[in-house]
Amino acid sequence: MKLALIGYGKMGKEIEQIAVSRGHSVVLKIDVDNQQDLTIENLSHADVAIEFTTPATAVANYRICFTAGVPVVSGTTGWINQKPLIEKECLNMGGCFFYASNFSLGMNLFFELNKILARMMKPFPEYDISMTEIHHTQKLDAPSGTAITLAEGIIEENGSKKSWTIDKPINKEELHILPIRKDPFPGLHSVKYDSEVDYIEIIHNAYSRKGLALGAVLASEFCLGKKGIFEMSDLLKF
Repeated sequence: MKLALIGYGKMGKEIEQIAVSRGHSVVLKIDVDNQQDLTIENLSHADVAIEFTTPATAVANYRICFTAGVPVVSGTTGWINQKPLIEKECLNMGGCFFYASNFSLGMNLFFELNKILARMMKPFPEYDISMTEIHHTQKLDAPSGTAITLAEGIIEENGSKKSWTIDKPINKEELHILPIRKDPFPGLHSVKYDSEVDYIEIIHNAYSRKGLALGAVLASEFCLGKKGIFEMSDLLKF
């Protein structure tokens, strides 16, 4: 498989190493210094594009991939308010779009565990729910897309929380997410259920970017020859 890497920072380089180790090749690398090379002609040489950039550039990158007819796998967060529009554009153009707020296998298992625990705790309102997420200082969005996915799972399955906030909650229906930025920290997410007598806490701690990179390459292999909108639950068959 021939890959285009849109975003060639630490994550892009990690993806390249894993892709090459799995027998794939990288035919296009786009970074801040050569954004002008992201063209339909250059993309035409790739089977799949993997996009890890910034919230400010992601949407434009998706659109050029759709126009070029190249499936795009993306882990960029912070643009999610435009997701329904991008998915509609992708389907209208007969494209393929695979998005995940986190490509790690362990984190996607954690997403499912989070939902199960939220359902289990629903009959016990004496436990208040809060979240913490820690990332490196280069992380542009706060809270992280992963934290938002966890929060949405809690809101959907538990019912005691109606929305999330990074500010001081104004009522018990707001789920507080504490975003912390410090180096070096690939990513830690915790969900805590706290009462007067005890607490229950689940934690996912990433040691490195390798899990994310492997998931992105697996998603690219999954997308080859496909059309439509996909996510990690499709790949992992949850």
